[in-house]
Amino acid sequence: MPLARHPDPDEVDCLIRNGELRTAIEPYLDEAVWEVDFGRLPTEAENRFLESMLAWELAPLAPVARWFEPPLAMQPACTLDEEQLRERLWEVIERLHSRKIVLDYTDHLSDRELYALIRRDILPAPLKRVDLPDNYVHWDCSATLEGDQTVWLTYYASDEEREEWRLEEGRDPPPRQVPPHPRALPVADA
Repeated sequence: MPLARHPDPDEVDCLIRNGELRTAIEPYLDEAVWEVDFGRLPTEAENRFLESMLAWELAPLAPVARWFEPPLAMQPACTLDEEQLRERLWEVIERLHSRKIVLDYTDHLSDRELYALIRRDILPAPLKRVDLPDNYVHWDCSATLEGDQTVWLTYYASDEEREEWRLEEGRDPPPRQVPPHPRALPVADA
């Protein structure tokens, strides 16, 4: 006669945590969440997913500048010479990375242009600050407010992405160019 299998304490804790998370996330659920097939996920993976959803829902919305104490501020670029600007730019880039903000697609911008973009667009932007170990905000510095993809297509899009855009738009993308200001910026930790 086979003996009944007794779950180990870690499995029980994982199931209890799953119940707690499902209860906590219930008020925030909409039909989009049911597109995830939870039956195919191990309970531990489902818990990580639910924890990230709950963290997003509960995260405070605040301008990026206020994610820092004291709030991160940058003086106008016109008040800095090139050396001062470069030094301050890299200080700010490192500070942003310390709060898990990664700047993507910056190599088309001069230091002065990138400095201005951070000061004008990133620091005042209200974002949810989700404090999870693997959560990074990726700021696409090729994007424009008007949604123009010219910069991205010109400097960063792969051949496949350029071809997909050509087929969707019915016109040729702008000529490819090499970004004039290559940088080795901090990236999301793996």
